[in-house]
This record gives sequence, structure tokens and C-alpha cells, in this order.
Amino acid sequence: MKRKPFFQAYPQSPFKIEYTSEHAITELSTHLYQRMISYRPFNEVVALCIGTDRSTGDALGPLVGSRLENLYPTGLQIYGTIDEPVHAVNLKDTIERIEKNHPQALVIAIDACLGQFSSVGNITIAHGPLKPGAGVKKELPEVGNFHITGIVNIGGFMEYFVLQNTRLSIVMKMAETIAYSLSKSAHQLFNNETKSSTAF
Repeated sequence: MKRKPFFQAYPQSPFKIEYTSEHAITELSTHLYQRMISYRPFNEVVALCIGTDRSTGDALGPLVGSRLENLYPTGLQIYGTIDEPVHAVNLKDTIERIEKNHPQALVIAIDACLGQFSSVGNITIAHGPLKPGAGVKKELPEVGNFHITGIVNIGGFMEYFVLQNTRLSIVMKMAETIAYSLSKSAHQLFNNETKSSTAF
């Protein structure tokens, strides 16, 4: 289920940063702000945090959602938390709710993924819909105008086992970095909108 591309221009190329970088939150939030405004017009932002609390590695999305809820970010609607996760079973229904309740929203999909050893710990932001479940060979609906992924462990073999045995410490720290960056960029976006009274 792809949203219609209501934005005026395609944004910049993919952005990648290691979550342990000293300036990770500053650089991520700056890039997110610049990327979000390139998708005008929209009237709100939806953070769709995909994953499950039943798997350590796959809990990145729900952890981001729960952290965002505690940060009360301006103009950001949150779907997917530790208490109410969005996963394979309810993803299709959740997308339909977003389409109905937020028809003119910019949708940012957030999920964990597996990758090469050298890439573990990287947070990537890229244009276009997320393909959730691809790493574990699941066919799920694509979603998002752009997406954020965190590489939580090594892919290529026994993916379910790898996700189950991913270190919680890494996932939690990555979730904190993503959540703070999203909150900061959303605050800047909608605070500037209020000051300038410019419609998105």
C-alpha cells in the first residue's frame, strides 16, 4: 500500500551515520529537518514505528515509538510502541488507519534491519517506502514517504535467531538516538511553521 507522492520534489540521497558518533543526534536531526521540508506540502508527520517487543533485535521500532511518546514532539503522530506494537499481524490495518486519519501527512517508517558486520550500528535514512520483513523473507505492505532503519545485527543466515539474540543495549541506544533526532527535527519544523505562518 503506497501513499500517493504528494511532495513537490524528490529529496536528497540516502544519509547514514553510526549511532555512537559524538554528533549523531545533531547530524541526524539536521538531516531529518532538511529532508522533511523537501516533501512539502503536508500538514502533519506520522512516525510509523514497526517491530515487536517479542524479539530484542526487532524491538527497535517500538522502542523509538515509546521514547517519542515521552518526548511529546510537536506535530508528530506516533504509531507503534512497546505497549501497542505495529508488526506483521496488524501492519495492514494500521496503514489503512493512517490513510484514513492522516491523508495529507508525511509518513516516516522506522524499523530494524540486518546487514554486514561493518555496518552494524548504522542508522540510515532513505527516500521511498520501507519494505518491512524483507530481511526475514516476509511479504508485507510497503509504507512510508521515506524511512529510517537501524542495522542491529549481522544478516545473511538464521535471521530470526540473530534478531532474538541481538544485544538489547545496542537496540536501546539506537532507539534513543533516533527518537531524540526525530523529536528535535519535528520541533524545529513546526516551531518554524508557527513563527512564519507558512502552510505546509
